[in-house]
Amino acid sequence: MKNWVTSAVLTIAIGVSGVSPVQAQGLAGSYLAARQAGMTADYKTAAEYYARALARDPSNPALLESAAQAQLSLGRLDRAIPMARQLEEFGPDSQIAQMILMADDAEHERFDKLDARSNQERSVGPLVDGLVQAWAKMGQGQVSAALKIYDDVAEKRGLQGFALYHKALALASVGDFESAEAIFSENVGTTMQVTRRGAIAHVEMLSQLDRGADAAQMIVGLFGPDLDPVLRDMHAVLDKGESLPFTMVRSPKEGVAEVFYSVAAALSTEAGQDYTLLYSRVAEYLRPDHTDAILLSAGLLEDLQRYDLAVDAYKKVSRDNPAFHAAELGRAEALRKSGRVDAAVEVLEQLAKSHGDQAIVNVTLGDLMRQLDRFEDAVAAYDAALALHEGTDPSQWFIYYARAICYERLNEWDRAEKDFRTALDLNPEHPQVLNYLGYSMVEQQVKLDEALDMIERAVAARPDSGYIVDSLGWVLFRLGRYDEAVPHMERAAELMPVDPVVNDHLGDVLWAVGRKREAEFQWRRALSFVDYEDAAGEVDPDRIRQKLEIGLDAVLIAEGAPPLKVANGEH
Repeated sequence: MKNWVTSAVLTIAIGVSGVSPVQAQGLAGSYLAARQAGMTADYKTAAEYYARALARDPSNPALLESAAQAQLSLGRLDRAIPMARQLEEFGPDSQIAQMILMADDAEHERFDKLDARSNQERSVGPLVDGLVQAWAKMGQGQVSAALKIYDDVAEKRGLQGFALYHKALALASVGDFESAEAIFSENVGTTMQVTRRGAIAHVEMLSQLDRGADAAQMIVGLFGPDLDPVLRDMHAVLDKGESLPFTMVRSPKEGVAEVFYSVAAALSTEAGQDYTLLYSRVAEYLRPDHTDAILLSAGLLEDLQRYDLAVDAYKKVSRDNPAFHAAELGRAEALRKSGRVDAAVEVLEQLAKSHGDQAIVNVTLGDLMRQLDRFEDAVAAYDAALALHEGTDPSQWFIYYARAICYERLNEWDRAEKDFRTALDLNPEHPQVLNYLGYSMVEQQVKLDEALDMIERAVAARPDSGYIVDSLGWVLFRLGRYDEAVPHMERAAELMPVDPVVNDHLGDVLWAVGRKREAEFQWRRALSFVDYEDAAGEVDPDRIRQKLEIGLDAVLIAEGAPPLKVANGEH
């Protein structure tokens, strides 16, 4: 591929093969623009510029492959297929082309061609080729041959879990639920990983074997009592004594889709997002109702910071889909990251109206409101989340913690302290809660000895957290133990060198021990790091300027605050 690209560019640059200088510059410009766009995952722009380049050099293999990849990344396989067919004329070397053509054959159920394609010497790879060929055999009614291929793939190092999973799905797709379930029972947790889709497939198999009680128990055992809508609907059917249909893979075409999704899911923690996206897009194409593939593609696009494409992907999940709330949560997050905060708020508010029975919906709305300093709205959302539970549960610790922060910002300290302590009761010794409660008590000037004990425990748990180390230095400062505060505050500044709050605190501590020049230096540093467009409210630039003008002692006197304790005979 590098040789094709280099050759193309050199040909353009020197104007050979009858290409005029003006045309050459146009082709080179389009190619370079497309390549740059592709490097930043701007697939729409890349596809546009590759199309322009191909208009001038329609037979260039490098351009064809790159253009096909851009279209595949966008999920536009209909546009990628003609390019892949052209590429195939150059041989089976292009992995991108083979993925696209496999998808095309599977989509049109040309299983004989898919069988032959998967058996080429060089295609997509041993895992995909083997599993796709097995599903192609299933599509031709050659079940025994397919099962043998699954067994052959299972013998290859690292591929056994994938092969067994697809063998079980293949058996279930033709009604042999007993053999399929046996594969799961014998291998899940050892050879086969426990995955959500695998668990759902297993539950459906058990239901088809009239083992509904076992299936219901498996759902609760794996996912707990607080089920999302998908699992809750399944559990409700089983509770009624009814049978769940087997929906995981209903045809060989869907089996091929599952191959590409399985690989995408595995790659999502191992490979780059742009490469993984190619596999999830094929799964989407072959099975438009594959919600997990859609959500995976959307998440990958979000990670690639292509928020517009992520929003479009999330919107593919229909309102009547049990996973709609998960897609809307993702869409809201993509909108927030793209700067469209008002749109994100609207999505979450509407979702809270339609899916308010899901705690995660209310918590997510509360978190966004808290980030926007809309603390009263955040409290209302957290209240709604907590109202869904009877009594208290350890998993609710974060909701109490988040609501406590809101109460603290609303100057409702009694309520804040109560929620902080409830969070600690539910999740004892959590350093984040210990630190926030301890720091808040320092700011409230209450229970300082207890605050110090809490923060020391938090530092012991998270010694490299700048925020927590800063809290320890600050509570020592508040207690008048200035010399002890210095090393902790200096350590916090090392851990968070550009944080304005930490540098401001360090300045105060240095002033308290008589190191006034160094204190002024730290205050100036703090001012240089203040983000005036997105100030968190924890640092007051005007107060820092006042300290630089008249000193910390005079500022405290003017504020009516207790003066600094005598240190080094200077106060």
